[in-house]
Amino acid sequence: MPEVAGMELIINEEAEARAPLCPHGPALLFVKVNRKKKEARRFYACAACRDRKDCNFFQWEDEKVSVARQLARAEFNQSRQPQFTHKQYVERYRQFVSLPLAKRIFCMDCQILLLPEEWDQHSSHDQLGDVSLGQLKRPSHLLLPLENKKTNAQYLFADRTCQFLLDLIVSLGFRRVLCVGTPRLHELIRMRQSEKKEPVMKSQLLDIDFRYSQFYSEEEFCHYNMFNHYFFGGKSASEAFQTFVCQDKGESVIMVTDPPFGGLVEALAHSFKKIVGIWKTSRNETDEELAIFWIFPYFFEPRILQCFPTLSMLDYQVDYDNHTLYKHGSSGRKQSPVRIFTNLPPKDIILPVEEGYRFCSLCQRYISSANRHCEICQACTSKDGKQWKHCQTCNKCVKPSWIHCDTCCRCALQEHSCGTARDGCFICGSTEHKRRECPHTAFPNSATIDEAKPRKRKIFETERETTVNKCKKQAEKISAGKKKTMKWATGKSKRKQKRKKKQQCRGHTVCSAR
Repeated sequence: MPEVAGMELIINEEAEARAPLCPHGPALLFVKVNRKKKEARRFYACAACRDRKDCNFFQWEDEKVSVARQLARAEFNQSRQPQFTHKQYVERYRQFVSLPLAKRIFCMDCQILLLPEEWDQHSSHDQLGDVSLGQLKRPSHLLLPLENKKTNAQYLFADRTCQFLLDLIVSLGFRRVLCVGTPRLHELIRMRQSEKKEPVMKSQLLDIDFRYSQFYSEEEFCHYNMFNHYFFGGKSASEAFQTFVCQDKGESVIMVTDPPFGGLVEALAHSFKKIVGIWKTSRNETDEELAIFWIFPYFFEPRILQCFPTLSMLDYQVDYDNHTLYKHGSSGRKQSPVRIFTNLPPKDIILPVEEGYRFCSLCQRYISSANRHCEICQACTSKDGKQWKHCQTCNKCVKPSWIHCDTCCRCALQEHSCGTARDGCFICGSTEHKRRECPHTAFPNSATIDEAKPRKRKIFETERETTVNKCKKQAEKISAGKKKTMKWATGKSKRKQKRKKKQQCRGHTVCSAR
């Protein structure tokens, strides 16, 4: 079996308590696993950024950090925080709103509301003038979306999806919405609130984009990292969140979350469970569950259900305004892969009939127009919005473009490569379990890894080997180039001497006779 390396997230209270801080809050603990050596070494990395170019924080778990380095790291983390506190942003907003329309200027380059005394500093920047109160109520249209797929992935709901979610929440009887990474929905609820529509709705936005601090109070917005449940505003922000979730004994609250699709499901689920736990503290009955709408692509269903078994996936296709693939129209896909996972009964969630959804009396839920009930599976099996077919060999429904491969003993695309390993266990290669549950590993769970003897510390061993190899190759190139140059120079010298001798021999009777 070929050697395959992978990473796994380690979640426990001890790791969280000892986690070092980066500009994005407490780091997450990962473990490197290897099929061949069956060794594991833990390290801390940034919770928000998958790319080291965005945040290069890295620390081995057993690494000792000096006091000087800790102070330098704390100073660096502070330098990466917003230039104003949330209270200062709120005060600036009040001053900005009190200005006449002609003096309300927004700096597009710095993404900040400008006060008159700051105009000179931003005179060379691209600016937007005459900012109306209507624009201030919809900051997601004013701010430029952060579209780094590996860090922010700030894709915003299309108006169709946003309005559907709000209507659905109202019809289900919820009056308070915790918007985790859903700024468009938060805006729509606040606009409804300002229009004094019945019933009265309230919402609180938790988002990693600190720019929303300019537009919302501390009760309406918290600067928050959903991958490590970290509140950048400290105790005051955490208390504002708890007050919102637990008021009225936690009645009629629903959490709607739209995380970045490249994020770790396990880390997100751990944070969401903490939110559920805080909500439960306000309830007398611990068996109840906080209502959840988790918006994520359908192909993450196994991972989500592994963390939240009570969730089920709806057929409703979520669209985004600023994503080239996940939206309707000529520039997007005909079928969006983004779905809603919820712990509410699917039969109670009515999907819009005008968009082609219909009710299946056998499954007791609304399904897409192309989804067909399979008599063998006894379910409407389609996940991607297309009609699936039943494979008798696999005894399950698969995508219409898949065929059964006898070599792989599974259904796959016709042009697939046979024998390629799928995601699963890094030790034995099984897709039925992860490394932690593998019966063949010497470290069956994260607790026994702690008992393993740590390897001799070779800091940046791989990087050193890579550097040495590069230097050797470079030296060989230089040496080969020098030899080639010397050979060319020697040949040129010989040709020059021969030509000179020939010129000297002209007119000699002996040489001419030759």
